[in-house]
Amino acid sequence: MTGGDIAGLIAAGIFAVLVGLLTIPLIKLGKVLDETSRSIREITDHTTPLLDEAADTISSTNTQLQRVDQITGNVADATGNVSALVSLVAATVGGPLIKLAGFSAGVRAAFRHAGGGEKRPRRRARSRKA
Repeated sequence: MTGGDIAGLIAAGIFAVLVGLLTIPLIKLGKVLDETSRSIREITDHTTPLLDEAADTISSTNTQLQRVDQITGNVADATGNVSALVSLVAATVGGPLIKLAGFSAGVRAAFRHAGGGEKRPRRRARSRKA
C-alpha cells in the first residue's frame, strides 16, 4: 500500500462518517414532514364538518332574520293603523270637546256677568314675624 492508497482509504472513511452523520438529520426531517402531512390531514378532516355546521347555522340564522323582518313589517303596519286611529278619534272627539269647553266658558262668564259681577275680596298678605 502506498501513501495515496492510505489517503484514499482515510478519505473514504471520512466520507462514510459524513454520510452517516448527514442521514440522521435527513431522517428527522422526513419524520417532521410526515407529522406535518398528518397534521394537515387531521385539520382538513376537522375543518370540513365545522364548515358544514357553520353553513347550517348561517342558513338557520337567515331564516330567523326573515321571520324577524316579517314581524317588524307587521309591527310597522300596526303602528300606522294605531296612529291613523288616534288621529281619527282626536278629530272626531276633539272638535266637539273644544266646542263644549268654549260653551261652558261662555256659560260661566254669562252667569258671572248676570250675577252682578261680584268679585271675590282679596286676602291681605300676612306679615312675617322674625
